[in-house]
Amino acid sequence: MIYTEMKYLENYFGIGRHLDTAIQYLKSHSLEELKAGRNDVDGEDVFINRFGYETMAEEKAAFEAHEFYADIHLVLSGKEMIGVTDMDLMTVTAIDKVTDSVDCDGPVENRLCMAPGKVLIVLPEDAHKVKIALDGPERVEKAVVKVRMK
Repeated sequence: MIYTEMKYLENYFGIGRHLDTAIQYLKSHSLEELKAGRNDVDGEDVFINRFGYETMAEEKAAFEAHEFYADIHLVLSGKEMIGVTDMDLMTVTAIDKVTDSVDCDGPVENRLCMAPGKVLIVLPEDAHKVKIALDGPERVEKAVVKVRMK
């Protein structure tokens, strides 16, 4: 897991070539120009999903993880909390190989506040619980960069 500010994102160059591609894209393009849905950057290796939702109570939110992709979470408007836990502490309840989605359950180890300008990179070993309300439900507009790691 990497939790940082957008202005420091270039400090993470060199971790992997697809992550480098994602960082270069994010540093040279405005997030506001992303259309709703999928935005292609580099085929299946790097792409961005833009969407919106209402945040909810933590007990209603669900954990997910991925076997092959890292997620770069970027809040465009609003704020939310994201819980992150090492997969070694989780119980896997379902795996969908087609969508690279791993449903899991367990405790929340870390709670991170997300607002515009913050960046959270979760790797395949990081289960993440998104959409958690901070001060009651609110609308969040978000972009998630999918970065192939394996």
